[in-house]
Amino acid sequence: MVEAMNPMRSFRLAAVRGRRSAGFTLIEVLVSLFILAVLAGAAWKGVDAISTARQVADDNLQGTLRLQSVMTQLDADMAQVYDTQVVRGFQFDGANLRFTRRASGGVQVVVWSLRERKLLRWTSPETTRVGELQDHWRRASQLQGREPSTLVALTGVDLWQVYCFRSGSLSNCQSSGNAVAGSNIVREQLPQAIRSQLTLGDGSSSAGLLSRDIILSPQP
Repeated sequence: MVEAMNPMRSFRLAAVRGRRSAGFTLIEVLVSLFILAVLAGAAWKGVDAISTARQVADDNLQGTLRLQSVMTQLDADMAQVYDTQVVRGFQFDGANLRFTRRASGGVQVVVWSLRERKLLRWTSPETTRVGELQDHWRRASQLQGREPSTLVALTGVDLWQVYCFRSGSLSNCQSSGNAVAGSNIVREQLPQAIRSQLTLGDGSSSAGLLSRDIILSPQP
């Protein structure tokens, strides 16, 4: 004879089965949340690493383009060097490179200088008058690095050296043997080429020695 099932027992079994099929337990939910948190953290680290790598690559690219731009400007300046016979056409004192260059509106004085680990470029107004050119040259020897016409070309420059190629040899541009007699002034003999060496350190786009040989094209 089959034993009749207790109605209360049948009700309890149905309730248990209903609870088990209704959803997840608290432990299962916590475990799922933990796994999701780990996956989210790993994904964020991956995205952050990609973003950082991209930023570093962009900074390096911008730094390289900046260096190329500065060297291109120096090349352009040297290609327009012009000895007026009125002031020194070219002079380097160890920190400041001064010279006169032909411009569309006459002649101007250009100064490249190293101050507080910054390579600066200053230009005077263009002129065709002797007196104004002499005033610009004197002013160029008294620059403080904060003049309105001063531009910051590079930062993080520890040392700047310039060598001049004259009479078949390379020597320090500060050598007094490079002076020649002029009309009431002592002028630096224009070199055929220069070698610019920049020692870049912290704060620059790339540390190390940047050396560049530039052929001058003095204007007649």
